[in-house]
Amino acid sequence: MLAKAIIPMAGPAHRDLPFQHVTTGSGQTQHVVALQIDEILDAGISEVALVTAPGTRAFFAALEKRFGSKIVLIEQAEPRGFGHAVLCAESWVGSDAFLVQVCDHVFVTHAEASCTAQVLEVAARENCAVSGVQVTAESQLPYFGVIGGQRVHGSESLYAVETVLEKPTPTVAEETCMIPGIRQGNYLALFGTHALTPGIFGLLRAKSQTLAPGEKLGLTEALSALSRRERYLALEVEGHRVDIEGPFGLLRAQLALVLYGPHREEALRLMLEEVAHAERRRV
Repeated sequence: MLAKAIIPMAGPAHRDLPFQHVTTGSGQTQHVVALQIDEILDAGISEVALVTAPGTRAFFAALEKRFGSKIVLIEQAEPRGFGHAVLCAESWVGSDAFLVQVCDHVFVTHAEASCTAQVLEVAARENCAVSGVQVTAESQLPYFGVIGGQRVHGSESLYAVETVLEKPTPTVAEETCMIPGIRQGNYLALFGTHALTPGIFGLLRAKSQTLAPGEKLGLTEALSALSRRERYLALEVEGHRVDIEGPFGLLRAQLALVLYGPHREEALRLMLEEVAHAERRRV
């Protein structure tokens, strides 16, 4: 079982959006990132590293108070990309497998197990790196990394990853990322959660040495290289992600949390009331 997780939070938007409040399906109100950390800890992870920008520790005071020693702040001295943020936590992670999650998604499960728990369970069972994926329409390709590969024989939700492309064009995606069994015009895009082996660190370091001045180090290219070096699977998660940086992202995340929670009927009633108010005003 993986013991450590990394959440890069050093981007300018990450001092705002992850600290916005949402109401969970059970009616509790909390920060987006606190909701995420709760899910990670509930899935069996014991420590979470938040990779932060210089001078932003005050933003994390409430999280430190709530989670105590279960969270660690690691500073990313320069804004050199998501992959570099992961690399900043290498010495803290050590030589064990670990979890990486983006901080600007809300994960909504459609199953009894959380989205994070689903990925961790497969990683432990298969003893390899696993990334969550979600069937995503071609129109959304500019926002996500996309995998190419083959369905694992005998499985409806596991895929052997052969390549990973960052925000491919429709033409490139059609050439390299179409997977038999996935409806045409749809692709398996990254979910935002990865159970990774420590071999990813060496790949990130190697890529960092070839970057042009000012170029940022991403994670996607290292994931693609990982697929050529060792067994690497993608899990079609029973759930969906909501990108809170997208249009009406926080509103959509809030709606998803409530509609997949135990108070769905009450939420639908309230929404219909608001629709009725809007219609009366329009008339």
